[in-house]
Amino acid sequence: MLRFIHRRLFETPTESVDNYLGVAVPLEEAHWYSHSRRTGKTEFEERDLERPGDDDAADEEDNRLKDSGADETRGMLEMSAAEYTIAGLRKEVWSGRGDFTDYELKSKLINKAIQDIGMGKYNWQLFVLCGFGWFADNLWMQGVSLTLPSLSAEFDIPEKTVRYTTSALFIGLCFGSFFWGIGSDILGRRLAFNCTLLITSIFGLMTSWAPTWGATCFLYAALGFGVGGNLPVDGALFLEFLPDASSSLLTLLSVWWPVGQLVSSILAWYYIANWPADEGWRLFVFVVGLITLAMFAVRCFAFNLFESPKFLLSRGRQAEAIAVVHGIAYRNGTKTWLTEEVLNAVVGGTDTDADMMDADAERSLAVTKNALKDKLKNFSGARLRPLFQNKLLGLTTSLIWFCWTTIGMGYPLFNAFLPQYFARVSNPGGGGGGGGDGASPTPPEDGSVPALTPEIYRNYAITSVMGIPGALLAAYLVGHESPWLGRRGTLAISTFVSAIFLFLFVELGTTATAQLFFSCVEAFTQNIMYGVLYAFTPEIFPGPVRGAGTGVASFLNRIAGLMAPLIAANVPGDGTTAPVFISAALILAAFVAMCLIPIETRGRQRL
Repeated sequence: MLRFIHRRLFETPTESVDNYLGVAVPLEEAHWYSHSRRTGKTEFEERDLERPGDDDAADEEDNRLKDSGADETRGMLEMSAAEYTIAGLRKEVWSGRGDFTDYELKSKLINKAIQDIGMGKYNWQLFVLCGFGWFADNLWMQGVSLTLPSLSAEFDIPEKTVRYTTSALFIGLCFGSFFWGIGSDILGRRLAFNCTLLITSIFGLMTSWAPTWGATCFLYAALGFGVGGNLPVDGALFLEFLPDASSSLLTLLSVWWPVGQLVSSILAWYYIANWPADEGWRLFVFVVGLITLAMFAVRCFAFNLFESPKFLLSRGRQAEAIAVVHGIAYRNGTKTWLTEEVLNAVVGGTDTDADMMDADAERSLAVTKNALKDKLKNFSGARLRPLFQNKLLGLTTSLIWFCWTTIGMGYPLFNAFLPQYFARVSNPGGGGGGGGDGASPTPPEDGSVPALTPEIYRNYAITSVMGIPGALLAAYLVGHESPWLGRRGTLAISTFVSAIFLFLFVELGTTATAQLFFSCVEAFTQNIMYGVLYAFTPEIFPGPVRGAGTGVASFLNRIAGLMAPLIAANVPGDGTTAPVFISAALILAAFVAMCLIPIETRGRQRL
């Protein structure tokens, strides 16, 4: 059993095209399985009607194509798809600027092959499994904030001091996003994909038995190390298996994020609001840990994940990258025209592209699978240098990282303490404790967090529900054809509206009803903002450093989030107005930076 678990977690099977016999079709038949034919956009050119070779075989091919149910006319059957010749493919992958690397050219060809395979069973399964990462991220982030009143009551921690609990979580998130983001570029997407939820579930379950507040904070930090890797790894992984025509699904993936918040709020409503303070939060955390463990089990044991073809290609493992494309076609029940012969004829090169790898990465390939220590030497500035290889990419990288940083601090300043903001207005004199005895709360004498009543948990659940249509709308807007909207327009507009309503929350949110309204608008707009940001970011970075670019962005986001509880705990006053005002200012600054980003990725190739 242990051997089986070890194999599923740490050993990546070597893929071979021999495992998927019958999947490859000749290039001259490729247009029958192409995306352009499915959408009616194939460009045809005349061909010689006197085809060389066996006339009977040619007639048999024409009869097969006619019997397939296609609605093409006889005249179109006497044409060949211009794009599916060596010359046509070469012209397509070389289009654009003239200084493509071998990796970029081969990536473009693999992109085309994945596009022709289209969305199928494997891609939709991966959508759900990567969605688990988004789900777990907000499940735990919001879950920790919902346990603050109970921690304050059980361990006798003042209201402002208990906010440092979220700092512990963000410490783990910082290290997790950085380690797993860059590690996925070195160790592979598959290992990171399998390990993050396992680490989260183990330490999450242990938290339910924490004897002290300090132990609770330590275990929250440990589970944060696991959950922090989900977003950068899962986003990059899903993107690299996603057909270009379905790129808006990367934004739709973020719909799992508000679902995680909704499930967390419902579970807290049931357990924390109906059990004594020292029992309810422990039951809540235990159940969330079990859910996370179940998601890990489905990922690791019920699904056979392919390693990313872009990762394999960046490591010079061209034959395996092509085999993965064959595997995707096999799982989706279709065919592919991509073979090593076609790839080498179009791009040139051999199975090994050592020139694409820096010296550190090349050395790491020579070590055994157990030499993790040697591979970790690749965590250096050299991994980030390609992100600033030219002025355009360097400026874009800087602006994107700035957006992640400001939003990373602004978002938790509002959302991580929203239950406390609700409690201050709904129950201004209420004292700490959970309690399901229905007794009226007593005024706090020790500075503890005001009690969160069932009504407050209900309002929090309503707010969580509003995030779901926001994520759905983000996916629609990202794929919108309007040239002035696209990724940047959607991102900027949603961020600006979010900042405005945070200011309104400060000025007008003086009643429970007003707070509920403004928080619902915030949930709606912020999920659009985050949904587009998580899709836009990995699309900007080239494949070999995509994990590094998104990992650093997520790391900066978490570092800034780490500072949020420190600000909230030390800001003058009662800590319910100034943090929200600062949050609004930070998100408004992110809006300005978004307007300055010089790259729009909608419709572009992802290399």
